[in-house]
Amino acid sequence: MKQPTHTEHAMQACIEACSHCHQVCLQSAMNHCLKTGGKHVEAEHFRLMISCAEICQTSANLQLSSSKFSHRLCEVCAEVCEACAADCKKIGDMDECVEACEKCAKSCREMASAQH
Repeated sequence: MKQPTHTEHAMQACIEACSHCHQVCLQSAMNHCLKTGGKHVEAEHFRLMISCAEICQTSANLQLSSSKFSHRLCEVCAEVCEACAADCKKIGDMDECVEACEKCAKSCREMASAQH
């Protein structure tokens, strides 16, 4: 049986980071943010949370399907995750989301810079 390459390991880690970030952002937005109110439900923040969840899911899906566009989408995904992490950090009381977004952004940056 063939051993997975470094790139295959990195892609699997990125898929997992994207999937986790999708889950955390969606769950946080729909539960924590809606329940907490205030800054947590301001339009710009809430849209960013949902956008982050969506692009993470799409990024994972494109990587899973070996799309030739996945590395380009990973670059955009990293930008959205970084923006979401910064916004969640600024609002406060969203450590789980900040951590998931930062991990996903780092993993997506690695995939975006990998040679395909």
